Amino acid sequence: MKIAIITSGGDSPGMNPLIRYLTRALIENGYEVMGYRSGYKGIAYREKYHLTYDNVAGLLKMGGTILGTSRFPEFKDNPAVREHVKNILREDKVDVLVVIGGDGSLRGAYDLTRLGVKCIVLPASIDNDIYGTDETLGMHTALSTIQDAVDKIKDTASSHDRAFIIEVMGHRSGFLAVSAAIATGAEGVFIPEVETDVDELATRLRKRYEEGRRNSIIIVAEGKASAREVAELLKSKNIGYDIRISVLGHIQRGGIPVFHDRLLAFRLAMGTLKALSQKTFNVLVGIKKDDIAFTPLEKAVKNKKTLSQFLINSVYTFKWED
Repeated sequence: MKIAIITSGGDSPGMNPLIRYLTRALIENGYEVMGYRSGYKGIAYREKYHLTYDNVAGLLKMGGTILGTSRFPEFKDNPAVREHVKNILREDKVDVLVVIGGDGSLRGAYDLTRLGVKCIVLPASIDNDIYGTDETLGMHTALSTIQDAVDKIKDTASSHDRAFIIEVMGHRSGFLAVSAAIATGAEGVFIPEVETDVDELATRLRKRYEEGRRNSIIIVAEGKASAREVAELLKSKNIGYDIRISVLGHIQRGGIPVFHDRLLAFRLAMGTLKALSQKTFNVLVGIKKDDIAFTPLEKAVKNKKTLSQFLINSVYTFKWED
């Protein structure tokens, strides 16, 4: 059986370890393995990547993806392009396409299955917003990066008696923002799932300033608002602090994968091997209740993962004072 691997959509830390674990596991178990560069676009343009036991060495400590990735709107919008990709896979004698990526990549794989292509999807997204898995590859490293950045920003904030509005990724999910806010002791958070009482927040920030608290941190998910918008809003409330903003941006996608993402990469590779051995295709391989779980792609596409009630409830703890 010939297996092709692609990484698609936004990159996330842990993709390279997953490519390494998956390639070696497949070879050890008698599968023929190959890759395409740049996701679905690479299939369309036949950008093959030769994956061997040796050329995936050293990937455990590398961020990014050696296979490269891209956004390919033509694949999403044009049925003829998807038909072309299907035909390329058949001409290359690919039996199963393994897609490593997030929500858009998942939808692309589902579209291919409807054309008769066998697919397995492995969830890689720093936003942790994919239905069918409790955790997604890259989220742990991204949170570690955010925590490190916020801790450093706190140092300079304290030196200047400033409030910093820190913008993190998360178009539709506040997972990164609220998790980072908990881990760094932020005074407030803005996420898509919950309305923040701006007046109440401003009152608390003003009280902190009057008490001589030398910094305050507010974390904002980009899908809720921009750091600049929140800064302007709080400036109008006269909170006392000099207000500055910091947009972490794509730094959240890079970096050496932390332990938990490497372990998750290994588990997803083993889950893929299990799916192949059982001839279980057209599924998302995820982790549920600390065990490998298979979710049909149709179900994964048609359902939305919501922020846990625990994290939503945690939003209201930020008013607790030190």
